[in-house]
Amino acid sequence: MKSFLTRAITGILFAGALLAAIIYGPIPFGILFAIVTGLAVNEFCNIVHKHKKTTFSTLIAAVGGVYLFFVMYACSFFTVACPMLFILPYILLVAFVFINELFRKQGGALDNIAYFCMSQVYAALPFAMLNIIATYSNATTYSYVIPLAIFIFLWSNDTGAYCVGCTLGRHKMFKRISPKKSWEGFAGGACTAMLAGYVMSLFYSDVMNTWQWMGMALVVVVAGTLGDLVESCFKREAGIKDSGNILPGHGGILDRFDSTILAVPCVVMYLYLL
Repeated sequence: MKSFLTRAITGILFAGALLAAIIYGPIPFGILFAIVTGLAVNEFCNIVHKHKKTTFSTLIAAVGGVYLFFVMYACSFFTVACPMLFILPYILLVAFVFINELFRKQGGALDNIAYFCMSQVYAALPFAMLNIIATYSNATTYSYVIPLAIFIFLWSNDTGAYCVGCTLGRHKMFKRISPKKSWEGFAGGACTAMLAGYVMSLFYSDVMNTWQWMGMALVVVVAGTLGDLVESCFKREAGIKDSGNILPGHGGILDRFDSTILAVPCVVMYLYLL
């Protein structure tokens, strides 16, 4: 009972902070997701260090991830005359990581460089791309609608998948990686999220029409489910249950945003294909 209450309270506070930051404007949005980016990169690096015994700097990876977020933040919300001036320090940081391996006395250069780059692409870039989504409907002008919709669809999917999976789930999706996920649960989550997409279209028909909203919901469901499974695969490979313990009862930041990590890039592609 105590663990359930802890999980419920943490979940409510987490969702409230997330919704408030998205709705109240670009500054709270930027601050929150910059913090999330740094924590996500940090957790990913810790998982890698424990599993592969790599020696690249977690601090440099986290700083690089946060800087990448702010580069895309600046390019999305402001008219940047020369974006390369902002990108150049990040390029130099990545180059430093490569060159630094030449001066190490121990081996492991391939793993160090590969996993550093993966920390940026997997744990930092998707959150940075949220800035693109936040200005999709009007260039350089912040709009909370689509970022908010992504999380509404993810939460609707989780709710529908859990309810249907617990009652009707028979056929497992990836038993080796996530024994609890079923195809029936996936279908239930998809239907719930698409219903949420229909509801979004009633309030925000000026952003997208009904079918486009429901199509986006389906994209979020498919990509989010795969993102969840990918992170589960990483944890199973590393022999851990949670990516961290920063959220009592929920694990780490990666555990809460695993679905978002693949959903965001896929939504960006979907929006620009419309």
